[in-house]
Parts: sequence; C-alpha cells; structure tokens
Amino acid sequence: MPMDFNQQVIEEFRANGGCVGGPFEGGRLLLLTTTGARSGNRHTTPLGYLPDGGRVLVIASAAGAPKHPAWYHNVVANPRVTVEAGVFTYEAQAVVLEGAERDQAFARAAEADPGWSEYQAKTSRVLPVVALEEIPSGPPNIAASSPGAALKAVHDGFRRELALIRREIVESGPGLGAQLRVNCLTLCQGLHNHHTGEDIGMFPMLDRNHPELGPALERLRQEHEKLAVLLAELQRVISTEGADPQLVLSEVERLTDEVERHLTYEEEQLIPVFDGAGAC
Repeated sequence: MPMDFNQQVIEEFRANGGCVGGPFEGGRLLLLTTTGARSGNRHTTPLGYLPDGGRVLVIASAAGAPKHPAWYHNVVANPRVTVEAGVFTYEAQAVVLEGAERDQAFARAAEADPGWSEYQAKTSRVLPVVALEEIPSGPPNIAASSPGAALKAVHDGFRRELALIRREIVESGPGLGAQLRVNCLTLCQGLHNHHTGEDIGMFPMLDRNHPELGPALERLRQEHEKLAVLLAELQRVISTEGADPQLVLSEVERLTDEVERHLTYEEEQLIPVFDGAGAC
C-alpha cells in the first residue's frame, strides 16, 4: 500500500480504538511496528490478521507482488516487534512458519478468504506466514483516557469480534471452515481469560475498596459462571466433526445476547466508580 494511505489507516486506527473504514472495514486489523533490517528505524504497517489461539498470524502477501514486503525482511532480521491490536499494545516475537505448519495455516486462511489464493497465484514466491507471539510483560497496555474508558474499550472489542464471527458463520455456506473454528475458539478463550482476570484481580479489589458494590459484584460473578457454561457448549459444538453452521450460529447468538447484557450491566455499575470516586 502507498505510504500516504498507510499513514491514513494508522492514524484512523489509533484514533478509533482499532476501527477503520475503507478496505479494512469490518475486518481484523493490527498495526505492526518493526525495526528496519538496514536502517534500524522503526516502521509501522497496517496488516490484516488471523486469530490462532494465543497468537495471531499475518501473511506477507504484498498483494501478490514479486518481492516480499519490507516488513517481512525486517522481522526476519529483527524478530522483536510491537503490535497494536485495537486498544491493546504489546511486544511480540515474530516467528516465520515453516513446512507443514505454514502450509496448514495458509490453507485455513485461503479457505476463509479466497483473496489469499489469488495473491499467491500472482507470484512465484511462496507467501510467508508469520506468527506474532506475545511476550508477557505484566498488566496489559491499554490506550484509553480513563479506567472506565479502558473497560468500555475492552468490552467493545469483544462486541466487535462476536459480530464479526456471527457474520462469518452466516456467510460460511454449508460447512464450518477450519479458520472459522479457530476464530470461535480464540474468542471463547479470550472471554474466559477476561472473566478469570476480573474474578481474581479486579473484583476482589473492588470488594475491598467499594463494599457498596457487593450485590453488583455477586451478580457479575454469577453471570461469569453462566457464561462459562455457554462458552463450553459453544466449544463443544464447534469441535464436533461436521458441525452444522446453523447450530453454531444459534449458540453464538445465544452467547452474544448473554454477553451483551453482562457487559452493559458491568459498565453501568463499574464505570461511574472508576471514573468518579476512583477504584482505589
């Protein structure tokens, strides 16, 4: 993509918590910052990505150009990168997939979006697939103006992913593709981790400092237990051989309804505390 277009996308992404229009609208987008292989300068590139459990995958397609894109040469020379994913920013290790692992990941991507196959058909080079594996470094780095805004931004990320997965299932046809299964399972794991983090960290802190929130926190904990059952059921359905997309869709819609109600209630109860008297 031309540099001026890239910069417009980067600025829109950062200004809107990862939401952009144009060709990336309604898709999964991240910003990848690499260190130049020759210059040593930092370069940021917007890239579409694929969920892959605890990591994400990016493909060095360059729209089927004859040469690998500059960011790919950078990560080969300097694998330590910075990833901006919506409201989260984290350091990651870039790992170029090889052999069967690369082929399987690319096949999943092409099944979900034939555009990847079209790019491959335009060039004689094999399009590299790169895994971005987060390097643990303590609490998440969330870009937000206040603690309440941070909570809302994280919740909105789950809302967008649920809507995107629902659309993908509707458009999937008679079968449930391998990448769509991965997308669903990654979402389930993300929601589970988010709720576990709240149960272990945020809610006990609020219990200590804001006892008046006791009834609300108890309701939120009970809803976490209910959502855990729904997440387990969705994972079971997804993992079933020959899973019916309509059955998966009904489970996703049931989960979405419950998640939406839960997130809205949590925001109503907690954001005034976070952004008013404070959480501590």
